[in-house]
Amino acid sequence: MDASLTAAILIVSTTAALDPATDASATVLREVFNVDGAGRWVVADERIVSDDIIDIQKQIMQWADGPDAPNFIITTGGTGFAVSDTTPEAVSALIHKPAPGLVHAMLSSSLAVTPFAMMSRPAAGVRNKTVIVTLPGSPKGARENLLAIIKTLPHACLQAAGANSRQLHSGGTKKLEKEAGIIENEHSHTHGHSHTHEHGHHGHDHSHSQGHGHGDLVRHTRPVSSPLSNDPSLGPTRRHRESPYPMVSVEDALAMIDEFTPPPEVVRSKIDQEIIGSVLAEEVKARENVPAFRASIVDGYAVVAPKDGNLKGVFPVVGVSHAAPGEIGALQEGQIARITTGAPLPPGATSVIMVEDTVLKSMTNDGKEEKEVEIQAEGVKEGENVREVGSDVKQGTTILGKGEQISGVGGEIGLLASVGVAEASVYRRPVIGILSTGDEIIEYNRPGALKLGEVRDTNRITLISAAKEWGYEVVDLGIAKDKSNALEETLRAGLRQADVLITTGGVSMGELDLLKPTIERSLGGTIHFGRVAMKPGKPTTFATVPVKDNAGRRVSKAIFSLPGNPASALVTFHLFVLPSLHKQSGIYPVGLPRVPVVLGHDFPMDPRPEYHRAVLTVGADGQLTANSTGGQRSSRVGSLRSANALICMPSGRGIMDKGSKAHALLMDAVRSS
Repeated sequence: MDASLTAAILIVSTTAALDPATDASATVLREVFNVDGAGRWVVADERIVSDDIIDIQKQIMQWADGPDAPNFIITTGGTGFAVSDTTPEAVSALIHKPAPGLVHAMLSSSLAVTPFAMMSRPAAGVRNKTVIVTLPGSPKGARENLLAIIKTLPHACLQAAGANSRQLHSGGTKKLEKEAGIIENEHSHTHGHSHTHEHGHHGHDHSHSQGHGHGDLVRHTRPVSSPLSNDPSLGPTRRHRESPYPMVSVEDALAMIDEFTPPPEVVRSKIDQEIIGSVLAEEVKARENVPAFRASIVDGYAVVAPKDGNLKGVFPVVGVSHAAPGEIGALQEGQIARITTGAPLPPGATSVIMVEDTVLKSMTNDGKEEKEVEIQAEGVKEGENVREVGSDVKQGTTILGKGEQISGVGGEIGLLASVGVAEASVYRRPVIGILSTGDEIIEYNRPGALKLGEVRDTNRITLISAAKEWGYEVVDLGIAKDKSNALEETLRAGLRQADVLITTGGVSMGELDLLKPTIERSLGGTIHFGRVAMKPGKPTTFATVPVKDNAGRRVSKAIFSLPGNPASALVTFHLFVLPSLHKQSGIYPVGLPRVPVVLGHDFPMDPRPEYHRAVLTVGADGQLTANSTGGQRSSRVGSLRSANALICMPSGRGIMDKGSKAHALLMDAVRSS
């Protein structure tokens, strides 16, 4: 049961086919395979097609009927009642063996969350040796459906691929469940996995048994649901005794960030250094041919090639053509002109003879110029050593596509400049406002010793540096004190200057934790999540606030309120804020790149999914090895030193052994071991 299984993801969406950056489901599904797939899955391919039966069937048959057919194909999108929703019909026509049990499992899972799941029309079955399942188009629905079947899928795929059925079933159902990672009482849960899926219903919050890292907590009262955060005006005696915000999984948090992050804005930008890092919002066509003239590719002599190709003899040098602009008369057969690399061919010239194929015969009287040159060449053809007009780039051809990012090292700037493009439409990169909060916070560089209770502000400078490293303009909003009016004023000022606000501190349950109340009650914002089942970073908060832009239009701006502990702030910036910045910048895929790694030593596990700060090194064999930066307490600043990756540790107890395989999110360049 250790062999890897391959999966392919097919996004069915006319919108995403035109603009891949609009799709959010693929990222969520890959996360399910990586995190909940027990290390069994490799996503071998991912494609996008429009809502068209022929396009859907063509891609599925290309996969399932090919020599390297994947074990599992999932589609996402087109399973509803809309006129264009035809994915189940397209897939059902291809299936050789229907799988109604998988359909029932997915529907049952979704119906436990919302009665509107009955509007989904999933299809499932086997074609040749490949299991095929259709999922809804929404990232949340697609994730819930895949989670409902992910643990039993390896068994189904192995059977479909031709494994010995008797051998697979030896040991009975209990053995199969154990191998699949299904615990005995898991059948009674909605999704059968360890992440939290609250939807505002009592009795669905599993976080108290596994989310805090303090052992098995004993609760003697029922949790209550409160619609809003604390009302600071009521004082500490009336504050909530528990968070009114459901605990969400990292995957659900990322899905909400994708859903509520404002779309990118298109602007015109000059082709200069300022455009580096921007993403093109349209394809760019060449305005000119490159080269714009017939040019020599060697130093030598421009000639008119005779029909027989014989150029042996002594010829007069009648002109010189340099790479600098100049004038030279038309060349006649029997005449030659000295020419340098890159220079235009004189009128009438057909070919260039390399200087190595010539001998100087005579000079001008002053000895400064060549007068006659002997050429020793036969079989000369027209076009030899000549770069033709448009041979590099032809006028009117697409040189860069929509969605391509202009890097500082990739040559895109030079390509645009070479064809005369002076401006391009790009997605505007958001401006970020960064704010620290708390009466105890002082400037990191204030001279003198700390007074009792004071804490130097490491978060602001750390996050400013990280944002700038990723290429974003930053507005430093300073430190806001724990006063409602002062905090509101600072946030409003920040929203006028920036597109995204990042705050640290003030997001827990204390009477002076005022960020959530200020966002909801004073700014009229919506908090989409206020707690995440992860370590570090549980109090991370994501909200959107309605504001008017400079044109008077009503727009939405994102606020990320990160924990006050330094490690938590930096981890959650990379995990949650960066994908939002990428989406607003038109960058796809969003977030940190994910790579497979091998653990360099034993890693302790936590009841919550953990993002462990680590140093990745690459060995001579190309394998990436992860080593911890040390103690992972969220307030421990030292755990950030030298960290270039976050190891995605699954929830659990005990240890992950040295040599175990895991995944890491790359924050910086990998070092050589």
